[in-house]
Amino acid sequence: MDATTDGAPADPAAPPHGKPDGARGDERGLGTPLERLPGVGTSRARGLARLGLVTVADALVHFPRDYRDFSGVHAVSDLSPGEHASLAGDVTAVQTRTTAAGRPLLTVRLACRGGSVRARWFNMPFLARRFAVGMRVVIAGVPRRAAGGWEFAHPEIRWLSAGEVEHAAEWLAIYPLTEGVPQTHVRAAVQAALAHGADCAVEAFPATMLAAKGLLPIAEALRQIHLPADRARLDAARRRFVYQELFMLQLALRIHRGRQQARRAAPVSAVDARLDHRIRARFPFEFTAGQRRVAAEIATDMARGEPMNRLLQGDVGSGKTALAVYAMLATVATRVPGDDSAARYQAVLMAPTELLARQHTATVGRLLAGSGVDICLLVGGQPSRERKAAAARIADGRADIVIGTQALLASGVRFARPGLVVIDEQHRFGVLQRALLQQGDGDPHTLVMTATPIPRTIAHAVYGDLDVSLLDELPPGRKPVATYRVEPGQADDWWEFYASKVREGRQGYVIVPAVDDSPRGLASIASMFEQLANGPLEAFRIGLVHGRLKAAEREEVMDRFRSGDFDVLVATSLVEVGIDVPRATLMTIVDAESFGLAQLHQLRGRVARGGVRGICGAIVDDPSAPRPRIDAFVAPTDGFRLAEQDLLLRGAGDLVGTRQSGAPPLFLADLLRDTALVAEARGDALDLFQRDPLLSDPSLGRLRELIENRWGASLGLGR
Repeated sequence: MDATTDGAPADPAAPPHGKPDGARGDERGLGTPLERLPGVGTSRARGLARLGLVTVADALVHFPRDYRDFSGVHAVSDLSPGEHASLAGDVTAVQTRTTAAGRPLLTVRLACRGGSVRARWFNMPFLARRFAVGMRVVIAGVPRRAAGGWEFAHPEIRWLSAGEVEHAAEWLAIYPLTEGVPQTHVRAAVQAALAHGADCAVEAFPATMLAAKGLLPIAEALRQIHLPADRARLDAARRRFVYQELFMLQLALRIHRGRQQARRAAPVSAVDARLDHRIRARFPFEFTAGQRRVAAEIATDMARGEPMNRLLQGDVGSGKTALAVYAMLATVATRVPGDDSAARYQAVLMAPTELLARQHTATVGRLLAGSGVDICLLVGGQPSRERKAAAARIADGRADIVIGTQALLASGVRFARPGLVVIDEQHRFGVLQRALLQQGDGDPHTLVMTATPIPRTIAHAVYGDLDVSLLDELPPGRKPVATYRVEPGQADDWWEFYASKVREGRQGYVIVPAVDDSPRGLASIASMFEQLANGPLEAFRIGLVHGRLKAAEREEVMDRFRSGDFDVLVATSLVEVGIDVPRATLMTIVDAESFGLAQLHQLRGRVARGGVRGICGAIVDDPSAPRPRIDAFVAPTDGFRLAEQDLLLRGAGDLVGTRQSGAPPLFLADLLRDTALVAEARGDALDLFQRDPLLSDPSLGRLRELIENRWGASLGLGR
């Protein structure tokens, strides 16, 4: 495996520089092509290459995604519907036929301990020649009661050779596949690779660390994760690789942060009592206790002269934007030392959508009216001439506060004196994008924010280079939104209720999942607009906004909605973040089950901005189907509890957005299941960094190389 390939897993098996131990010779190397191994060959190797499996090292680190119990220890009397089981048995009958629908059906009957079972496969007639009466096999799968007894549909099979004991291989690895490459081919390649090169793998950890942490050595861990002798050895192998992955990530993030702090100096922004009072006087409200605490944390960071790296978490409506403005004003009040022109530092805010960037610009503009602070907007939807003019103001320093989208990352955009970077909705932007905004002779301070609450252990795992601040209270007067699940049979009553609230003077949103008609039958924005305008909401003024409208059109619709020209806004999830219309306290989410739990919570936050209690209805399409996401959404709870439930339902990767953020994904670690290991690996990584920040100990050479190979490019570690 080329360990420098973007997105490839760290290769614990490959030796330094991709070459094997010289004492073993190239023929025993990890770089040996799989096609040269027994049982693989050229034809299979072509299929395996589509999975990225080309060399022995590739196969060794193609870790199983799951395991099946193939012990065969179950008896027929042990079977329960829906519970996985494995049985050893003798083949007593093999039958193939074609069903009335024209599908080939293979049925194999087995005599097992305590009775007989039937295994059936559709559209797999070629399997018939693999079975013969009298043959002994182990099948594994989920049984069901059927006419004539217990039946397994499409079970996995292990053919036993003469005299082989069924429980000799209790745990069978299930590998990630691609079309046209069966499990048997991958298993054969991995087993051949283990025999050929497991002992060539170079250990990442010093022997003292292996002993202290109770970790399996690399060669033994590779064997046990692919061919576990028992459950205990499998758990030990997985623990070794999960710990290694988390430990390396935490160490990489800490090295990245250490180099930032050591290499460059950030502006020293001293927020004394006078400046603090001047800034807070700009806001038409008093800061909450939580806002005052976080403002003090930000002020302390910015006064140190080292780059601040802080993640600000807060539930929807907790006041994060006010703190971003606080930090920006502290920045633009700071003079550049030694500059005769009394120039001041620039503050930059990057938003995830153009709509939100424009709203931030309007909000900051109102707060700073008459202050003389120059505010500049840079978004992709601007005319070319307008973008060029904005870029010129940014480059020559006329722009004090710059607000934009990813257009700020364009190659032609340079900042004269960047002092602070604020990134809104951190789960949409990654480490690499943060680094791109850190330009110039010094590093600006960095404040990243998210309204998608992330449990602290997860935040530390993915954003380990950041300190974490938490806003855990809402401003006074904010009330939780009343949330209802609306079944199909209740839709008419719901729209009647919704209309009655609009008549009282409220404004409302109707959120739909798709712009166009969907093959899945999801509501489209055009069809929903027509249905409402000619039906339950025909008496009201209805606006429509979605991502395909031109920027000027979107802004015009939003301005009219804010000013009250529209009573109801039909929209896609474009309005998910940051939209602030205090009179809009009603929301209906159509086909709610098509949205993620965290996204539902964000959408609901749009109707929690005013002094009137918000109302949200989640319309579902099938009352009989289990909807744990919707059940969690309508239950009275806060965003942090919802985040934990979202993790359980969808997995951490989707919640924190590492697949979209530019940060490398985790391959074995599960941030929810491995919470204890996350904390352990983080503590150990910080301890090692404090003792040896350059990893200069010769025994850490392999660990240092793995970190540079996997995270060097995205974190700017370099050699």
